[in-house]
Amino acid sequence: MSIGDRISNKAEELGGKAKEAAGKVNGDNDLSNEGRADQANAGLKGAAGDVKDAVSNLADKAKGAMHRD
Repeated sequence: MSIGDRISNKAEELGGKAKEAAGKVNGDNDLSNEGRADQANAGLKGAAGDVKDAVSNLADKAKGAMHRD
């Protein structure tokens, strides 16, 4: 996952936290729920990026091992 993607996910997570807090303060359950959904979405994107990075690292290691033989 690129640094830009990580920054974007963190911004989405923080925005979600702000929405959730604003919703709670104002008694707006829809806004609070939207904030929680934004946080969950950012978390899923981050997890998917971590899996993608892990697979890419394994592929690179496998290529390196094949070239050493």
